Amino acid sequence: MQPNLIQHIKKYIELNDEQTQLVLANIKPISIKKKSYLLEEGQICSSLYFVEKGCLRFFFINEKGTEQITQFAIENWWISDYMSFDTQSPSQFYIQAIENTVVYVFDYHNQEKVFSQLPQLERYFRLILLKAYSAAQMRIKYLFDFSKEESYQHFASRFPEFVQRIPQYMLASHLNLTPEYLSEIRKKTD
Repeated sequence: MQPNLIQHIKKYIELNDEQTQLVLANIKPISIKKKSYLLEEGQICSSLYFVEKGCLRFFFINEKGTEQITQFAIENWWISDYMSFDTQSPSQFYIQAIENTVVYVFDYHNQEKVFSQLPQLERYFRLILLKAYSAAQMRIKYLFDFSKEESYQHFASRFPEFVQRIPQYMLASHLNLTPEYLSEIRKKTD
């Protein structure tokens, strides 16, 4: 059976058996224990990560010393510090496992090599990044446009799997709420 990654890629582009083997030869699965880091601030992000199984969070530590979660990733989602990856400069973010997680690692040098041999894979990544960028734009709009309650209701309706899997304090961080206020909102709306 093929990994979820290959199935995901085939939703967007065609791959024959030889091309599939090329992709598989240039990525590697790794297991990450709960609370372990894939990336820490100051490191250079040298890979893109596809979540095969599990859950990750992407965050930074603000000037008050508080963790601010900007993104989660569950099965069939990509996660990376794209700025650090693209420029090969130190990251300002962390990527940490919320659960025991298996990811496929596609490192910077292998990506360039595979793209030169398999140009349609660049199309796949363009489509994936367009979706991610669009989601980021909408998230920014919601931060400015929605009340705190509307932000939670919108998130809960669009991503119910996260609401069930992610600890409440992490969900509060992602929505820029205190855990106590999120608890009050959930009592009113759930």
